[in-house]
Amino acid sequence: MRTINGIALDTFTEHYAICALWSSTDDSNDQGGQPLDANYGLDDITAETLQRMAADCADFQKACAQLLVESGQSAEQSGHDFWLTRNRHGAGFWDRGLGKVGKDLTDMAHPYGECNLYVGDDQKIHAY
Repeated sequence: MRTINGIALDTFTEHYAICALWSSTDDSNDQGGQPLDANYGLDDITAETLQRMAADCADFQKACAQLLVESGQSAEQSGHDFWLTRNRHGAGFWDRGLGKVGKDLTDMAHPYGECNLYVGDDQKIHAY
């Protein structure tokens, strides 16, 4: 368990947040800018955003506990895939060769809806 900005993150949630930074950009130019992880780290995510991430991850892990075990994936990979799948990126649970388990995890992730990160005026990472 790692604590960042006062929020305890399990391995699943930590890697969910790492993936969020990796797959999001700073919108600094017309092409989208730099990936957030080029200039920001987990410590730059606001406590409010981390709390929201932790709540979503905890809820998903509770609802999908058996499916996550059946997937055989590590907590790191599953956290990463939850971010990608809920945001409907081109990869995620559905394309890991997990068959029905991958489809079921995808179906469980989609209702969480998209979550987008942005750099606020305070130079911290926020979500909308």
